[in-house]
Amino acid sequence: MASGTSGSYTPATPFDQFNCVIPENEFPQHGMEARAAQAITESESWTDANPMLNLSSFVTTYMEPEARHIIAANMTKNYIDHDMYPQVYAMEQRMVRWLHQLWNGPKGVEVYGAATVGSSEACMLGGLAHKWNWRQARERAGKDGSRPNMVTGGNVQIVWKKFLRYFDVEPRIAPLKPGNYRLTTEHLEKLVDENTICVVAIAGSTFTGEDDDIQAIHDWLDAYEKRTGINIPMHIDAASGGFVNPFLYPDYKWDFRLPRVQSINGSGHKYGLAPPGLGWVVFREKKVFNKDLIFYVNYLGGESPTATLNFSRNAMQIPAQYYMFLRCGFNGYRMIMQHTVDNAQLLRQRLADSGLFTIMNETQRIPVVALTLDKKVKRYNEFDISAKVRERGWVLSAYTMPANAESVNSLRVVVRPHLNHDVVGMLADDILKACAYLEEHGGTARPPALHEHAHYNTTPAKC
Repeated sequence: MASGTSGSYTPATPFDQFNCVIPENEFPQHGMEARAAQAITESESWTDANPMLNLSSFVTTYMEPEARHIIAANMTKNYIDHDMYPQVYAMEQRMVRWLHQLWNGPKGVEVYGAATVGSSEACMLGGLAHKWNWRQARERAGKDGSRPNMVTGGNVQIVWKKFLRYFDVEPRIAPLKPGNYRLTTEHLEKLVDENTICVVAIAGSTFTGEDDDIQAIHDWLDAYEKRTGINIPMHIDAASGGFVNPFLYPDYKWDFRLPRVQSINGSGHKYGLAPPGLGWVVFREKKVFNKDLIFYVNYLGGESPTATLNFSRNAMQIPAQYYMFLRCGFNGYRMIMQHTVDNAQLLRQRLADSGLFTIMNETQRIPVVALTLDKKVKRYNEFDISAKVRERGWVLSAYTMPANAESVNSLRVVVRPHLNHDVVGMLADDILKACAYLEEHGGTARPPALHEHAHYNTTPAKC
């Protein structure tokens, strides 16, 4: 309502309300028509990027109309209220069993896992399980359990650094180097010891799409246990690779077929084709997830177990993932992922053939193309290309690589299933046209200044 000159309120049309001044720092005093509120909200996002052209992100941006209907029907259901929405919980548990089988979990065990808010929560649950298992084993042996550490590569996603900081675990991070952007066995001897709660290896790195040397790391840990008697489990962060490897590379052993792998996380909202906000964590068997991390509540109805970090949230992603699993099946996912990898290889080859780029990911396992400019290119950099193709609507990631490889810039393209052969060809054309323009006119972009992360000062573990 609009304020009149007499201090009373006079009716205002939605058009008037659409043109009202929106306060920056004070809560709005008066409401407005639904159409006006909708129009203002939508207008404020007009300049946002087109999600379909945002190829800096792994997150799904296309859902079929039937999936959107399911999403809308489940938006107001509270995921955690298993007593009121038992079938949502039943779907979740069935999908956990499906993923346990898809990731080659052992038969005849009690399966355990959970749907999470993205892979970030899934990673933290996996890390907490290993921390608690390690600490309790130390206590039973009469040893100090206050100095846990975790071994990862410098290519891990930021969630693992959050986990290490938030839960007082010493980071043991293997350095990268130009030409090697994944965790190998090279530094393990200096990093692992009796306080290592687990080694985290990646299936589908955020930076280059590569897998860590999972089999070699597993075998090295086997040999280490024979030498020292120290048994160190593995967690596989398959946020990106967990929904590609099973369908395209069935003979590739990255999962529970390796006995030391005790937990795996995957992102349903990436190549699992579910809407944003869905991750999965699956354990080799239930006893791996420490029972002391499970709580029981009865104030939502009947008694329900809860072992996730989040509590109330809408349930829409779970039925949407269920729809996608039923809709596609194994053969459908295999076909979709094969087309997507083929399109990534097309883009990779077009750009490599130009002579302007060096490919950073030697193995094209997941649909990610990671590039760095050839040393002969002097007049522009990867950040210039990212900025130039933005004029055409494309959003491509340009960044410096992590510690010890900071001298290398990367241009990364995440090829997702909604892109077809023609669109990938258009993208390749636009990248090469941008390079030609920049070669003539020069570039001025610079890497953004980054915040320096605080140094870790670990304290005796409390959680």
